[in-house]
Amino acid sequence: MRLLRPAAAVCLTASAALVLASCGLFGSRGPVRVAAIGALSTGATPLNGELSAGNAALLDLSAQGLVSFDGEGQIDTGLAERWTVTADGRSYVFRIREAKWASGRKVNAEDVAAVLRAYLAPASQHVLKSNFPEIQTIKAMTDSVIEIRLSVPQPNMLELLAQPSMAVVYKGMGWGPMRAKRIGRAVLLSPVPDPLAEDAAAAEAAANDPSASIELTGTTPQGALARFKNGYADGVVGGRFSTLPYFISSNIGRSRLVVDPAPGLFGLAFTRAEGFLATDANRDALSRAIRRQRLIDAFGLTEWQPQTALRPSVYRRDGGPEPLLPAWADFDDESRLVQAKRVVDAYRASGREIAPLRIAVPSTPGGRILFAYVAADFARLGIGSRRVTMASAADLRLIDEVAPNDDALWALRRLSCQRDTLCNREAQELIDATTINIDAGQRAHQVGEAETVLARYTPFIPLAYPLRWSVASQRLTGLRPNVRATHPLNRLIALPN
Repeated sequence: MRLLRPAAAVCLTASAALVLASCGLFGSRGPVRVAAIGALSTGATPLNGELSAGNAALLDLSAQGLVSFDGEGQIDTGLAERWTVTADGRSYVFRIREAKWASGRKVNAEDVAAVLRAYLAPASQHVLKSNFPEIQTIKAMTDSVIEIRLSVPQPNMLELLAQPSMAVVYKGMGWGPMRAKRIGRAVLLSPVPDPLAEDAAAAEAAANDPSASIELTGTTPQGALARFKNGYADGVVGGRFSTLPYFISSNIGRSRLVVDPAPGLFGLAFTRAEGFLATDANRDALSRAIRRQRLIDAFGLTEWQPQTALRPSVYRRDGGPEPLLPAWADFDDESRLVQAKRVVDAYRASGREIAPLRIAVPSTPGGRILFAYVAADFARLGIGSRRVTMASAADLRLIDEVAPNDDALWALRRLSCQRDTLCNREAQELIDATTINIDAGQRAHQVGEAETVLARYTPFIPLAYPLRWSVASQRLTGLRPNVRATHPLNRLIALPN
């Protein structure tokens, strides 16, 4: 077996309280104040589906998972202080640290294993449930050791386990490394005292040092930016394309904007294959007609880039093939329009009408901009559009998700036979076969086959990379762009060299 230990700074091996105090993570100016866009609840749980930015940040510190991300988006320790992976890649063994639940009861491996099993149970609404098809068992081997056993190797397992939604919430309680206390509309996060400290009183005093605390507020986009602009917040987290216009109109300097180069899916998924949308060629015509660069330019952010492939091209660590570009990728916008119009005209020539398309996007300034540009491009084909809410019945629905790991299959799984996507059985069978294949070379070939079938079926109109943004004052030297679009609040001030 081989031991895997993150290359963390020496001070990170200390207890949570000593980390924050002795490593100088926070300055002497009092708590770091962060405004998160979205709801904030001390009762949040991953079992209920997608977490708001505020709840994800809260759980990432009050109930951290087995592993975590550091400020650069790299794997770091969490509840597990170390772990091993067997040579065949099919067993991950974690040794959990000395810790206590909020009730004071000692954390044991069976508690943690039960939480993880509940996340992946059939009735769970956990947002990452479908991303763990390789897991066979999760069991406690001793009071402090957990094994996750896989049917086939999954080299990207740690990236999944480090997601904030994999925080270990046991019967509504977390273990740390910080404890949460509601103070008015905000939550104050302070370090959990070292349970192994010889001087418990000194450890408690160090944990209560205001300079080692974080004040987290959940609010609207306008409220978060106003707090920053007026000096009531050191940073803002949780920005997306849908809320970017609020930043543009805030007059906060662009030098304070942090944009994450995160791979993932951002585009419109077809939710039904009826009428005009019943054929691959017709769905493909709609995808051809969209002027992606024009759409992106409307948001005025040069860091945001268009995308035409079904899956992101940033990472190929698994040795898989390059993402498949559509046949029309090398044509300019006007040539694509001619090609698309030819398909639409042929459909109408048979005497059939095309009903206005219902497009579900967020009811935000960004959502309205997105709809306006997509609708204008569909109108050039003579096809009408109607904007509906994300909760409404729709013909196309926005998907805006950052890839949780580097697995080439993630995007294909997400776009095939899900609750909000079309289902192509041939593509799904190839995806399933790839998932259980232990031969890396064959697996890479199968990824290409599955992608080819799915791309021909056209279940999705890719538009761009997901847009994630934050705002950071000069104090937050550790809030930097990273490929995971995750910013642990206890890493917002960089460690001194």
